[in-house]
Amino acid sequence: MNWRIRAFRPQDADGVVALWEEAGLTRPWNDPRLDIERKMSVQPELFLVAGVPASADTDAERIVGTVMAGYDGHRGWLYYLASADDHRGQGIGRSLVAEAERLLHAMGCPKVQLMVRDGNDDVLGFYDRLGYERFTVSNTGKRLIADA
Repeated sequence: MNWRIRAFRPQDADGVVALWEEAGLTRPWNDPRLDIERKMSVQPELFLVAGVPASADTDAERIVGTVMAGYDGHRGWLYYLASADDHRGQGIGRSLVAEAERLLHAMGCPKVQLMVRDGNDDVLGFYDRLGYERFTVSNTGKRLIADA
């Protein structure tokens, strides 16, 4: 394991956005840089990255994993869980979820949930293995601020 989990830093933004694009998490109606800015204004300590050294002669890191978490006083949520294609199978996603859960638990959070897009069976299987329970619910939403 040559990666480590830590809190997001502003200089990570380019690497985070590149990872989200590689993982297929970005959508035209959500500006990922605005999502990062918004997260940094609310519970920034719950935005985690996994980084690996970019090279032996520098302190720079390549971002190979991310997760955003949030707690609203009722339940916690996970968003933007991603790991780099060339680092899958190393436990990065599992470790990011575990650290987010640990931080949420320390805040008194009794339950954590997340949303998975329809048809993403591999991701559902990942969360099944982590002990997450599937629900039959309908999600609704309303955009208050248009990003584009």
